[in-house]
Amino acid sequence: MAEKTKIGIIICDRYRRCAGGKCLRALRNREGAFSIYADEEVELVGYTTCDGCPGGNIEYAGEEMVKNGATVIHLATGLVVGYPPCPYIATFKAFLENRYGVKVVVGTHPIPKKYLDMHTALGTWEDASWAPLLEPTLADPETRAAYD
Repeated sequence: MAEKTKIGIIICDRYRRCAGGKCLRALRNREGAFSIYADEEVELVGYTTCDGCPGGNIEYAGEEMVKNGATVIHLATGLVVGYPPCPYIATFKAFLENRYGVKVVVGTHPIPKKYLDMHTALGTWEDASWAPLLEPTLADPETRAAYD
């Protein structure tokens, strides 16, 4: 049997009361950013918030997740779709990768249609730097609507 990929998820503190339904559904169904595990067995070894701006829990959470075996940490889709999107995404990603040697993926569940529509109308993601951050969580229109 192949070894499991152990992952951690860090969500935006604005959503600290989130029960993780969309992230866990996407993980189970291998949708959104979790599609990279289509043929792999995965285990969730940590789920927490960043602790609010500027991410006071990133250092502790990353360390704890790695101690629990995480080799990949996902920065939740909420960091991208929130109003405004997290200004620290690149900092969190660079820190976690360099400090703990883990792969960091921006995104979890597919971007819901209502968020894509609003950010498109606002022009939030027009800058080319957003393209690689959005790519893992963009999905077909039917899937986006299912995550509204």
